[in-house]
Amino acid sequence: MCLAIPARVTALHDDAMATVSLGGVVKTISVALLDRVAVGDYVLLHVGYALHTISEAEAERTLAMMAEGGLLEAEIAEMADGAGEAA
Repeated sequence: MCLAIPARVTALHDDAMATVSLGGVVKTISVALLDRVAVGDYVLLHVGYALHTISEAEAERTLAMMAEGGLLEAEIAEMADGAGEAA
């Protein structure tokens, strides 16, 4: 389905890349579209790119709504399969 999904930044790398974590899945993504990002921030992730930073509360609300709607598992599985990972 490929929705934008909140994920927590766990590490920053050279070349505007970062590592994010969600539901036990760890991915390297691009943060080139963001002005600022720090370890611990939540980002809205879509096809391997962080689009915006969001608050932890907003991330939790969004993830809860996605889980309630039955979308969260599919998105985490897609993330684990590497769909939409940034190069």
